[in-house]
Amino acid sequence: MQFTKGHGTGNDFVLLPDPDGQLDLTPGLVAALCDRRRGIGADGVLRVVRAAKHPDGAGQAGEAEWFMDYWNADGSFAEMCGNGSRVFVRYLVDNGLVTPTGEALPVATRAGVVRALIEGDTVAVEMRRPRLYDDSTATLGGRTLPGTAVDVGNPHLVCVLPADLELGALDLTTAPGFDPAVFPAGVNVEFIVAGEPVDGVDEHTLMRVYERGSAETLSCGTGACAVAAVALRDAGRGTGVVAVDVPGGRVTVTVTEDSCWLSGPALLVATGEVDLGALLAAA
Repeated sequence: MQFTKGHGTGNDFVLLPDPDGQLDLTPGLVAALCDRRRGIGADGVLRVVRAAKHPDGAGQAGEAEWFMDYWNADGSFAEMCGNGSRVFVRYLVDNGLVTPTGEALPVATRAGVVRALIEGDTVAVEMRRPRLYDDSTATLGGRTLPGTAVDVGNPHLVCVLPADLELGALDLTTAPGFDPAVFPAGVNVEFIVAGEPVDGVDEHTLMRVYERGSAETLSCGTGACAVAAVALRDAGRGTGVVAVDVPGGRVTVTVTEDSCWLSGPALLVATGEVDLGALLAAA
């Protein structure tokens, strides 16, 4: 099987070209590909398939030619991935599957069609405006931390840390606890603190995230959008620009009245072939 490896601020993916939807992609195969010791290693898998050739994308084929079939590292599905969509668009352009025209490129996802713009190493993707819809809590290290539930096409819980907790000291080797009544399908949990002022943006936030189905990751695009929306709300703003620093770098989130733009680097770093027999035998 041919593959490409790419990442957006350290949030890394295995991309599989399957334009006609012929690949028998299973949870076991996805988990084996993402295994960092026995496989290629990644936070998730992005299958590159034409929207018309995938049952989850066929309804969007009139708007977008390509469907981002995203899988978490544990082999489960995810509705949306902000960094993944940026890396996906980078793959489409670099492999000649779409031609940049200066206008936003549409991509079908399980959360609907998103649109992306490319400028050098930077890819910006327009997604739905984050929706803050409930208060909830996360449990970590014996502490219960208040948070805000946010819908960005997938579920998030954003927790602002109290002054006595350091962001870098959090133990995210195990999943934070959460209320399954609020998040019946699981949730990505973000922990944040305010950063120093940054020129050119309205707010600056530092973030770590435990992603549903992938554990702690170096970055989470939809998580950054959720965090930006909470930071703006807490600052008394409905819209604005937020710099979000994650362990893998910095992304910029622009929340408008009706959408949300996520911008940052998206790079392809390797291509190759993987022996499926050997991969699955080692899993």
